[in-house]
Amino acid sequence: MERLSFNLEPGVGGAAVGEQAPDRRQDMEQDMEFELAPMEGLTTYIYRSTFEKYYGGIARYYTPFLASKHLSSREKNEVLPEHNEGMRLIPQILSNRAEEFLEIARALAGYGYDCVNLNLGCPSGTVAAKRRGAGFLAATQELDAFLEEIFDKCPLQISIKTRIGIRDEAEWESILRIYEKYPIAELIVHTRLQTDFYKHPARPHTFRAAKRLSTPLCYNGDIDSGEAYRALCAAYPDLRRVMIGRGLAADPELLEVLHGAPRRDAGRLRSFLSDICDRYIAEMSGGERNTLYKLKEIWVHLASSFPGAEKYVRKIKKANRLVEYEAAVDTLFAACEYAGVQ
Repeated sequence: MERLSFNLEPGVGGAAVGEQAPDRRQDMEQDMEFELAPMEGLTTYIYRSTFEKYYGGIARYYTPFLASKHLSSREKNEVLPEHNEGMRLIPQILSNRAEEFLEIARALAGYGYDCVNLNLGCPSGTVAAKRRGAGFLAATQELDAFLEEIFDKCPLQISIKTRIGIRDEAEWESILRIYEKYPIAELIVHTRLQTDFYKHPARPHTFRAAKRLSTPLCYNGDIDSGEAYRALCAAYPDLRRVMIGRGLAADPELLEVLHGAPRRDAGRLRSFLSDICDRYIAEMSGGERNTLYKLKEIWVHLASSFPGAEKYVRKIKKANRLVEYEAAVDTLFAACEYAGVQ
């Protein structure tokens, strides 16, 4: 994975790098609140609640985006309180129509939620082409009018997850001028452009421009190692919230690594995966095929924590039955070391 590079001038965007004494920075890092990024097809309620059971450490979880005005059965399963016990869950809405957003928010209020998140970060080409997700950032006048209406009428608090623009970092300033008009509960800044998708490194220097906003800020982008996390904390000593997605999907023990106590407990990871598998079989419709699809999606990310395991991962991905999948996973754990992301 790409590593973050922070080239901030002293005094820009907060205290200069190295300004705090090491012991104070360590205290600050321990005070950080971590959020699990919503990942379509991966961070379902089954994944989230199982992650909380085996690993925890997450201050706020988010649903993959909700886009149906009346909430589909799948979306209802994501937000049912009984599926999210013991967790702080924030439902995420994908919409560019105020009426639609507000109707979804009112439905969520009926489930007891007090905050929703607006998705302005999804870079998918099909989503962006419809001016939704990060694609909405290209229509600043429409976005401003949309935000004005939903902040005026929404019964819930609204947080926003955003990218910094479409094709050029220069777009970020005009986007921030819109955000600073509204009482955003939290602004989660994924420091990439829409056209970066996930192929290009994050642009952490762009985060400093958001620091002028009075709203709570959360950093998102390429936090996948202790080294990257320490660089972030050094560059932004007053940061208190970090969202991680692919880093935790690749290495569920990453938060322990960030706290300086790597454990590499392969037995716990195997139990985590088995529990997820059992729950998908018991709770999800569609039989083995859908369950296998979900399990293979986990291994798209998790494979990078097992160096040299390519041939075993291929067997997992080729499995057509659950018995074949389980055998392939057992073989991988027997043959390869769970080393985490290197």
